[in-house]
Amino acid sequence: MDLETIFSICNAAVLPGWLLLAFAPRWRWTQRVAAGTAAALALVYLILIVPTFGKGEGSFGSLHGVGQLFARREVLLVGWIHYLVFDLFTGSWEVRDAARLGIPHWAVVPCLALTLLFGPVGFLGYLALRAALRRRLDIDDAVPAGMPAPPRGAPSPPPS
Repeated sequence: MDLETIFSICNAAVLPGWLLLAFAPRWRWTQRVAAGTAAALALVYLILIVPTFGKGEGSFGSLHGVGQLFARREVLLVGWIHYLVFDLFTGSWEVRDAARLGIPHWAVVPCLALTLLFGPVGFLGYLALRAALRRRLDIDDAVPAGMPAPPRGAPSPPPS
């Protein structure tokens, strides 16, 4: 399969997850679709990175070196899939975290759009929204109000 086709398939593959996160955040399959898509693309990433890793010019040690790496179309595609996976994972986390904290979903949707389009900008927007509504800046697994905290050292409950 040629690189353009893989690029097109990967771009299209993330859209259902993003649409479900935005428009059906509480549907029981939304998180499964988003996580499953991210996992499938991570597998594509792995399949593509193995034969290209360490071959060709470039490095992660300088901007020039990274430019040389991404001058190869195979590595550019792998880098793009990297973005797709982590942006979708981040958007999925934003939706779960907002639901857990009682943040209205309509307020999260612009952050999702920004996360899809500009990754870190959307994440930063969500963190700002979260901080403004909670009146504090933290990223922890704090227990929602009214729920007893587990004793120190106790294992975390399994995800539901």
